[in-house]
Amino acid sequence: MPQTLSSTSMFTPCGFSPHLHTSKEGEQGGLIFQDGNLTSASLDALIQHLIPTTDYYPEKAYIFTFLLSSRLFIEPHELLSRVCHKCIEQQRLDDPVLDKSSQVTFLLNFFKALMKPAGCKEARIRKFGPKILQLLTEWTETFPYDFQEERMIGHLKDMIHRIAPCDEAYWKKMNQLLQALNQKLATLSHGQEGIVKISTAVSDKLVAFKTKPPSIQREILSVCSDPYTLAQQLTHVELERLSHIGPEEFVQAFVHKDPLDGTKTCFSEQKKTSNLEAYVKWFNRLCYLVATEICMPAKKKQRAQVIEFFIDVARECFNIGNFNSLMAIISGMNMSPVSRLKKTWSKVKTAKFFILEHQMDPTGNFYNYRTALRGAAHRSLTAHSNREKIVIPFFSLLIKDIYFLNEGCANRLPNGHVNFEKFLELAKQVGEFITWKQVECPFEQDPNIIHYLHTAPIFTEDGLYLASYESESPENQTEKDRWKSLRSTILGKT
Repeated sequence: MPQTLSSTSMFTPCGFSPHLHTSKEGEQGGLIFQDGNLTSASLDALIQHLIPTTDYYPEKAYIFTFLLSSRLFIEPHELLSRVCHKCIEQQRLDDPVLDKSSQVTFLLNFFKALMKPAGCKEARIRKFGPKILQLLTEWTETFPYDFQEERMIGHLKDMIHRIAPCDEAYWKKMNQLLQALNQKLATLSHGQEGIVKISTAVSDKLVAFKTKPPSIQREILSVCSDPYTLAQQLTHVELERLSHIGPEEFVQAFVHKDPLDGTKTCFSEQKKTSNLEAYVKWFNRLCYLVATEICMPAKKKQRAQVIEFFIDVARECFNIGNFNSLMAIISGMNMSPVSRLKKTWSKVKTAKFFILEHQMDPTGNFYNYRTALRGAAHRSLTAHSNREKIVIPFFSLLIKDIYFLNEGCANRLPNGHVNFEKFLELAKQVGEFITWKQVECPFEQDPNIIHYLHTAPIFTEDGLYLASYESESPENQTEKDRWKSLRSTILGKT
């Protein structure tokens, strides 16, 4: 059934590794380790562990995990401010900022650097500079939405202005970082605007459609009669929409008040889960589109043909690894207005459908689906082509898993420490998803089919029931009463 949302460089080719090893057990620099893994620490200690020095750089797994989870305790701009401040303090970067435009100043400092001994500020910066640049690059690449705030860009530029005068290469790297960030944000913004336009168009059609459901003229088979092609175009839509979801949205969807700050939650002023919510809405739309296409034809033979078409589409989605579209199609066919069409279903070859239903059976916490997902994930790891790399999980179940992980474990321990062990598991799940969403769709795009999937009018729930009753008469008094009521309210007939 349709779902509701409950309250690049980070990964190795083999996926996210949650283990952060250390040579010592127990406490080290305020960090608590158990069996070689970081399990908890104070927020200050975790921030300190993020900051590179001349002879230290945090592990990629730690960077991703902390940047993902830290927003539950501190907003990104505050975190970056503290990171920059500590860097300035530790590396003694608080000397007057050099003016790059002044050649005289630059030359004077250059000659001063030649005359200073090896432990001078410039020598330290040459060791430290590449590391802080790498950290900032990884942050902007993996969490670009954080940098939509001017304060984030301000902190970033301030840091580079403190280290760049020591090496002209830093200016070049900084410009490359900002250009890449601006391009990524522009691409993401363009995609978000497109989704908003699509949603608006669909809403307009739904309103008009409520007044007279039979007004639909086109149907899916007139736009695409090949199930393989439709499955590929659905995969296009899925990967396009997934590309806009930032990893931080999985955390921000379930933000609660920090027990150490009873006044507000992080992100209380801004909605930060719009892409995630839009993706859940897409799933619901596909469910209703499938049901609409089945209930719309007047003849039983045509309805059976549409059902068999969608069964073949769903099977191809399974073969591709597009489990989200697969579940949406199955959910659409299992909606009550569709499942009650017994005369129609009697004309359908249902063996393939039952196999697909078995694969997505919720029994045993979706055991069969999870087994198939692991198989697709393994195929993706050893793939030689983008076609084999595709893994699009059943998204609402992924959200549910993350929700229960979040609810089942406290963010903080009784001593006030951040429960980092919990966030390692969270990062493992989110990191795997981020790897999957970065796959480029290998199928050629068909704009006409994509447009139809996004904008074709669909029945409301009442419209579906009315169309279903018009196709196959009510079987009992309850259905007869509802049919009469719907004909009166929707069609104005008695």
